[in-house]
Amino acid sequence: MIFFAEDFLWNGIREFIAHYHGERNHQGLDNRLIAPIERFAAKTGTIRRRQRLGGMLNYYYRDAA
Repeated sequence: MIFFAEDFLWNGIREFIAHYHGERNHQGLDNRLIAPIERFAAKTGTIRRRQRLGGMLNYYYRDAA
C-alpha cells in the first residue's frame, strides 16, 4: 500500500487492528477471535462480506435469518 498522507496511514492501521482483533481467527486460540463481536452465530441465512482497506481484508459472516 502507498500512503499519501499521515491520516491515510493511521486510518489503515486502525482498520487493520479492528480486523486483527475482531474478525480474524487465531490458530493459537483454537481458531477463536481475540475480541469477538457479541453475536449469536446463525446457521442459516445469507453469507455477507465486510471489506476493509479497499477489499484487502475480508470478513465473512452469516446474516441472521
